[in-house]
Amino acid sequence: MHLRPATPEDLPALLDIHNTAVRELRAIWTDRLDTLEDRRRWLEGRQAAGLPVIVAIDEDGGLLGYASYGPFRAKEGYNLTMEHSIYVSKAAQGKGTGKALLADLIERAKAAGLHALVGAVDADNAASLALHSRFGFTETGRLPQIGFKFGQWMDLIFVVKVLSDQPAPPAGSAV
Repeated sequence: MHLRPATPEDLPALLDIHNTAVRELRAIWTDRLDTLEDRRRWLEGRQAAGLPVIVAIDEDGGLLGYASYGPFRAKEGYNLTMEHSIYVSKAAQGKGTGKALLADLIERAKAAGLHALVGAVDADNAASLALHSRFGFTETGRLPQIGFKFGQWMDLIFVVKVLSDQPAPPAGSAV
């Protein structure tokens, strides 16, 4: 397996992984399937903003999963904090793909001078919570019954990893 930035040629596989998660998992709290154009706009938007979209590729060139991060909140006081997401194909789950993608995102976030990464994880996703814990993320909040899918209320857990001990920017700084 190797990691690289996503390209437009990856869009069909990105769409398949995303829509499989929408249809079958509690990871994406929507029932609306994306179109290829939706995924294209998402990828182009991330790339235009200088945000990473990383794909994991197997030895045969197949896409195993992807990861990205983007703004946690819109206000400038959050500029050094990003929320990340990782999605892995069914065939690649439990085989180290998520681990490789998360490690890569953390290194990219550090290199970009970010201060913290946030993950928003379905409370029943024990595998994701364990993965984040192994990388030093701590559970910082549990929001009960704030979402629903598949006819069930769902709890959301926030996990956070502080990436550096840098001092806070000066007052009035827009970073």
